[in-house]
Amino acid sequence: MVRPTLLAPDVTAAHATVAARLAAELAQVERIFDEQLESDLPEVNELCRHVERYRGKMLRPSLVILSGMAAEGDSGAPSIGDRHLIVGAVVEMIHMATLVHDDVLDDAEIRRRGRTVNSLRGNETAVILGDYLISNAFHLCSKAGEPWINLALGETTNTLCEGELVQLAHRDDLALDESRYFDIVRRKTASLVAACCRIGATLAGASPSQADALFNFGNDVGIAFQIQDDLLDLEGHQEVVGKSLGRDLAKGKLTLPLILHLQGAREDPARRERSLRLIAERDIESLMVVMRTDGSLESARRRAMELVARAKAGLATLPESPARDFLADAAASVVRRDA
Repeated sequence: MVRPTLLAPDVTAAHATVAARLAAELAQVERIFDEQLESDLPEVNELCRHVERYRGKMLRPSLVILSGMAAEGDSGAPSIGDRHLIVGAVVEMIHMATLVHDDVLDDAEIRRRGRTVNSLRGNETAVILGDYLISNAFHLCSKAGEPWINLALGETTNTLCEGELVQLAHRDDLALDESRYFDIVRRKTASLVAACCRIGATLAGASPSQADALFNFGNDVGIAFQIQDDLLDLEGHQEVVGKSLGRDLAKGKLTLPLILHLQGAREDPARRERSLRLIAERDIESLMVVMRTDGSLESARRRAMELVARAKAGLATLPESPARDFLADAAASVVRRDA
């Protein structure tokens, strides 16, 4: 069954056809993923089986496949092949490595409603496991026989790390502005989503302009996805979201809702000073009250919705097809999700 976050509320017959094809391809991606991580060492296998539970939305491999389907249009000549499946497994491995490392950085204890690797086995094991996933990802990628994919994903992982390093450099930076925030998010989250879309389209024979359009689509969707994550970290429910919440504020990360709140308080020194004190005290409940009152939470939500609208509009350069419509609805689901 296809992941629920990729389905629109109104599932048309055309959507169902795309969803069924996507589900079949994702099952193969999961098989390749599991086979790649199979080791002759039971200790390693145990850890890999645990981290496989992190597999949730599979957004990134889904976008590799859907972008290829959208690029082929209604030509009647399916362009999704083994290379799409390999890349799907590769990007999911890269993504899972970032989750394992993120849990270390955030001292998180819960992921996908289960214990994190670092909480079970310690930071040393979690760091090496994340490295093992990255190593396996590029070993698997070499099997696609397309050096340009290795180069593209190598550049992307460099960008991911740069984004994380810049974010770490700005912990407890109460002067962080929107421009720097969006640059961090573009690097650490959106770059991989965008690369998935471009690679999936290119492998399916898309023109350079179509591949660029899907790259831009992925970039906008990736940023919107992160903004929604920011909101869920503040106002979500752990039993629904399935991971430790409140970690951004606890670790001194200023996310878009707080940035917008502090910007709005510039003209009122007393209000700004109170908010700065609440941030220093990590008083998330009081901050939520003031952010609901001044509309900063809704402002962040509107930014995400604007990005989704731009992403959907950019798909107009692709041929009309059920897969293109499915992609548009998948983008809309990003800001509707509660997990």
